[in-house]
Amino acid sequence: MPVSDVATTHLEFTLALHKALTAPGVNACFSPYSVASALALVTRAAREETAAEPAALLASSVDRVDGVVEWLGEAAALDAPHSGEDTPSLAVSTTLWVWNELPIKSGFTDALAAWPAGAVREAPFVKDPEGARTEINADVARTTHDLIPELLPRGTIVEDTVASLVSALYLKAGWVSAFRRSDTAEDDFHTPSGTVRVPMMRGTKRLGYAAVDGWQLVDLPAVGGVTASVLLPDRPLEEAEPELDAAAVTALLDARREAMVRLRLPRLTVDVRCALREALGTLGVRRMFDADADFGELTDDPRLTVTDVIHQSVLRLDEDGLEGAAATAALFGIVSAPAGEPVTVTVDRPFLLLVRHRATGALYFLARVVRP
Repeated sequence: MPVSDVATTHLEFTLALHKALTAPGVNACFSPYSVASALALVTRAAREETAAEPAALLASSVDRVDGVVEWLGEAAALDAPHSGEDTPSLAVSTTLWVWNELPIKSGFTDALAAWPAGAVREAPFVKDPEGARTEINADVARTTHDLIPELLPRGTIVEDTVASLVSALYLKAGWVSAFRRSDTAEDDFHTPSGTVRVPMMRGTKRLGYAAVDGWQLVDLPAVGGVTASVLLPDRPLEEAEPELDAAAVTALLDARREAMVRLRLPRLTVDVRCALREALGTLGVRRMFDADADFGELTDDPRLTVTDVIHQSVLRLDEDGLEGAAATAALFGIVSAPAGEPVTVTVDRPFLLLVRHRATGALYFLARVVRP
């Protein structure tokens, strides 16, 4: 599958899950990269319809999943910084945690070894569920630099849990052109429930800019080949967002031109945990949660099913750059403008934010910011 097709499919997956997962009027954030990685591994572990459903969501068909996996692998490495730039940080880990009495097929472990930081580790699921939860959370905390200290809350691992596929991500990159902290000042941000005062960063910079069909886009380049793209609608976000599709986002990205932009952008911290089972079900991914799920590529034990998929994302933006972390755990159980006057962009109302790998288009994060 051509790279452009993979990027488009990934964007369609991102927007579909965003709409299924989030409620209007509140902050939202998830990592398409992390969720896609976890679902791709679930697909690799499954057979027949159990594999076909997540594959259709990720890549339109099972035979295209390998292309998506290869493309995600390319986005697991950042560009080398230029002279004088701070070194960016990107850590990705992919771990299959298993009960020591669950037989795992060598073909799956061989495939996992090809993933970035792919590994198989044992945890005392059946004997000590709380101990297993603690081990998995500690490993995620290490990968995410403690931004996600407890991915799995108490009660998510029970005596019937025998395995978990965990995909974790940490990203930190400074802006190519930082905001001056002395220019940051309190300003109004207009939320659906009223106006609040927030620290608003300010700067006039040469940035990628586009205005298409009632949306403005501003690209904030970070070192390492990372870009944060602000998508600001002309009308209220709750009205414009439901109509936003992959074609509209692609049109905005394709229309970008370098322009002087007088930008005001709030500092941002978003931290969201969510269970994905219901959202995935609305998108047609159901069989892997059923008692008759087929994970024959992972194990010969026919009783295995996915009990839930847990995700958490944390994203921070400030004057120096961006920092984000995400983790996804699939839990398995046994069932009985041109130069000239600057364009002024004031991000003083709800907006969307994409954090992208520039070269591939892989989306590390998608956030809806209703209240910074």
